[in-house]
Amino acid sequence: MNEYIQIEFAVLSAEQKDVLIAKLSLAGFEGFEETDAGLKAFIVKKNFIDNDVTDIAGELKVAFTKSLIEETNWNKVWESNFDPVVVDDFVAIRADFHEPVANVQHELIITPKMSFGTGHHATTVLMVQQMRLVDFVDKKVFDFGTGTGVLAILAENLRAKKVIAIDNDDWSIENAAENISRNDCSRIELKKANFPPAEPTFDIILANINKNVILENFERLFNLLAPGGTLLLSGLLKEDEDVIFRKSIEYSLQLIQTTVRDNWLCLRFSC
Repeated sequence: MNEYIQIEFAVLSAEQKDVLIAKLSLAGFEGFEETDAGLKAFIVKKNFIDNDVTDIAGELKVAFTKSLIEETNWNKVWESNFDPVVVDDFVAIRADFHEPVANVQHELIITPKMSFGTGHHATTVLMVQQMRLVDFVDKKVFDFGTGTGVLAILAENLRAKKVIAIDNDDWSIENAAENISRNDCSRIELKKANFPPAEPTFDIILANINKNVILENFERLFNLLAPGGTLLLSGLLKEDEDVIFRKSIEYSLQLIQTTVRDNWLCLRFSC
């Protein structure tokens, strides 16, 4: 049985919570529980590096406490904090223990476990809103860093011809596979991988990850994008906008739209 380190941050703004989740996930934290005022973050004890948390907390000027806990029932944690998410009249994202949501075009059943992408995070909402504006019918789609599989599942619901979804995390792959099956999807190919494939090309690329991973893989993503294709990027903070835009200019991508929610950014490009 794994022992976990729990880091608890108190008295946070919504923006601070979002930034902490983004930064701590990069530092190896595997689970998060939002409280009314703060945030609890969990990491396997052997993977914990004290200086990582100290540096992140110092950067955001927030205090924290640390404690050791036994292996957590992550499903119970998520269920106690997971309410349905409704994005306009377009998409409802709920768990299988919730009642159906009426008056939306698409209803997705997502049981999150420890994976990211339940719809609660601002970047997932931004991606969903942008996907509404893109024609997916008979298109080939690549979902880079699929997490729970929520965006890949929505792409199939939007009548994509084929979706390739990858993630480098075993738990995410297991969780995405369950969600893909639960939503009766048949056109999603799920793979564990660290990097985008060398081929084929895709009409639409979805990448809701973070600035560093996007920049590291920008050339790979560009080479995968079919002429006239759409590149949709999020997992970015507002402060990341300039560096991503400068990178897009290097590859002659055209910025179609920028949207912002809670200091998080979503960029839609065309080539």
